[in-house]
Amino acid sequence: MPPERRRRMKLDRRTGATPKRKPGTRPDWKAGAGPGRPPQKPAPSSQRKPPARPSAAAAAIAVAAAEEERRLRQRNRLTLEEDKPAVERCLEELVFGDVENDEDALLRRLRGPRVQGHEDSGDSEVENEAKGNFPPQKKPVWVDEDDEDEEMVDMMNNRFRKDMMKNASESKLSKDNLKKRLKEEFQHAMGGVPAWAETTKRKTSSDDESEEDEDDLLQRTGNFISTSTSLPRGILKMKNCQHANAERPTVARISSVQFHPSAQIVMVAGLDNAVSLFQVDGKTNPKIQSIYLERFPIFKACFSANGEEVLATSNHSKVLYVYDMLAGKLIPVHQVRGLKEKIVRSFEVSPDGSFLLINGIAGYLHLLAMKTKELIGSMKINGRVAASTFSSDSKKVYASSGDGEVYVWDVNSRKCLNRFVDEGSLYGLSIATSRNGQYVACGSNCGVVNIYNQDSCLQETNPKPIKAIMNLVTGVTSLTFNPTTEILAIASEKMKEAVRLVHLPSCTVFSNFPVVKKKNISHVHTMDFSPRSGYFALGNEKGKALMYRLHHYSDF
Repeated sequence: MPPERRRRMKLDRRTGATPKRKPGTRPDWKAGAGPGRPPQKPAPSSQRKPPARPSAAAAAIAVAAAEEERRLRQRNRLTLEEDKPAVERCLEELVFGDVENDEDALLRRLRGPRVQGHEDSGDSEVENEAKGNFPPQKKPVWVDEDDEDEEMVDMMNNRFRKDMMKNASESKLSKDNLKKRLKEEFQHAMGGVPAWAETTKRKTSSDDESEEDEDDLLQRTGNFISTSTSLPRGILKMKNCQHANAERPTVARISSVQFHPSAQIVMVAGLDNAVSLFQVDGKTNPKIQSIYLERFPIFKACFSANGEEVLATSNHSKVLYVYDMLAGKLIPVHQVRGLKEKIVRSFEVSPDGSFLLINGIAGYLHLLAMKTKELIGSMKINGRVAASTFSSDSKKVYASSGDGEVYVWDVNSRKCLNRFVDEGSLYGLSIATSRNGQYVACGSNCGVVNIYNQDSCLQETNPKPIKAIMNLVTGVTSLTFNPTTEILAIASEKMKEAVRLVHLPSCTVFSNFPVVKKKNISHVHTMDFSPRSGYFALGNEKGKALMYRLHHYSDF
């Protein structure tokens, strides 16, 4: 034994260790590692096998793991399939297809196809994988034919949509047509497309010009309320309501009927010496209050412009009663300083609530301050004053004389601005102006109502009427416009059922009014329209205040 090996074996025996060898290997005697043989040189580098890369090894391990997982999954699925009934397996095959051999195909079908991006995109593999995880947009399984049909909206059974119908054929409208109709109604109410709703039009005028336009708008009056296109002519849809004074019946003649300017209240006064207030609901019209004036048969009663007072005059008295509604106090005005009238009967209240106009005898018109009831001044016309009224801006007074002439006075200066003859009139009985400042209506003793343009009455000495209404044969004693200047009511107290409603601007009479079979209108002495809710009331000589509700701006 060579000395070196003998020395190494002695050391291993002392320490109790054995020479280290790899398990499962033997000494390479053939390689010359044994004694007496020289050690074999290693092979050159060109003949050595390169070691395996870590990525390839990991990929091989992942493939093996996936195969193992797939094999276990297939075995578990087959185990579960054995417990399922045949009917359930058949149903799954119909819904999902035959996926016995490839369960991943089912998953791919459920996920849907992925949109492949361009290969030359600069996104990383992680980003592309994240994009592919988003659920794809799926197509509908089926298409319902009813969804393609245009849905129709019922217009008759809705009280708000019913007002927008132009004729009976529009009982149902499509959603698009209803949207257009709502847009038209809004533009009509606003007088056109408002500036804030315009998307293409831009303001080009400066701030100074806009301020001048606003000042001009506030300093003048004109046709700022356009004529409604929702009210057709010919037939007026309306509803009969309970009498306004049904809770306080009377047999005396009704001399005044007027609606409150802001509240849902109607006032009824007559020759029974009482002024009654009723709550307007169209069904029962409950009574609120009655004011009895002893030995004072009421010739005319009227609300003040703000609705806080009620003024009343009698047939044969110079006393003017003022009832304060807020304080519940009755104030008699026995004498007005400077007013030498023995009887105070007919009067008018200005729309702005500043003036009170009293029609005197011998052609005098007396202008009083509404607040203090003091005389401001007087105006004189030729002949007798038949009727008078204020313009919508309270700056002018229109007076109709017994000679068939019409006088226009300036309130501030109390000077006559114009004077003209009412065409075809021999004796004037009534006069009225529209609230939008567009029309002047004059009624004569021959039953003719002439409708003038208000501008022509101010500028021309012989104006021509727009239209002459000749549907009455007796003297026209009552005229009144509705708040929207769409209807003019005319009536005569000389004959039964002598009342008509005129459609503006066509100036034609509605053919279905009055309805004689349902209500005995009798001799009409007074009429009025409510400011908002669309009621129309008239008082007759039998003590009834008949009331209707017009369809074109009501919600029944």
